[in-house]
Amino acid sequence: MRMEEARAQVVRHCNLMLERGLTKGTGGNISVICRKEGLMAISPSAVEYPEMKPEDVALLDLEGNQVEGNFSPSSEWEMHLMCYLRRPDVGAVVHTHSLYATVMACLHQELPPAHYLIGYAGKRVRCAPYHLFGSHQLAESASQELGQDNAILLANHGLLSVGASLPQAFSTAEEIEFVCQIYCHAKSVGEPHLLSDAQMEEALQRFTTYGKAKRI
Repeated sequence: MRMEEARAQVVRHCNLMLERGLTKGTGGNISVICRKEGLMAISPSAVEYPEMKPEDVALLDLEGNQVEGNFSPSSEWEMHLMCYLRRPDVGAVVHTHSLYATVMACLHQELPPAHYLIGYAGKRVRCAPYHLFGSHQLAESASQELGQDNAILLANHGLLSVGASLPQAFSTAEEIEFVCQIYCHAKSVGEPHLLSDAQMEEALQRFTTYGKAKRI
């Protein structure tokens, strides 16, 4: 079975996505790319995460043709693929329907720098325009609007995050959901004091080593 370890990673993180409240049911999707083999492993469509096996994860070539997998790929496969084609630095993509990120997406509002942990994504998280789920228009819009950031809100839909590895992309999805939650709660009682561009630049410099364990 090709990309066995990557496909097992997809299964593991799909279950984590469910366990940590980043989606409901079979919502959301996760992928990993192997650029050397020219293949993308992506979670299958409508398969319950606790029942998913590595061989169920769909393998697609970089033209979107399925070459392995027991089930058809997620309807959002093109959005994942276009992120990889536009961003050579990206090794994994995570799409969630997490509550507070989706609230922000339904408001068509970008997430401003209310907390330094937004640095996982960049200086802010923009909101891409609404397009039908699984459509070519959504794939084009999301991958283009993402730019060089590591996360973007999808209007009336959810959150998309990317990273060099699946653990990185998943951590970004978790942290941005947390910042969305902070922002929504802060807005309910007042007006949050946002970090300045200079403060975010300083925080982003720290992010080059933030969260990396050092053995002593």
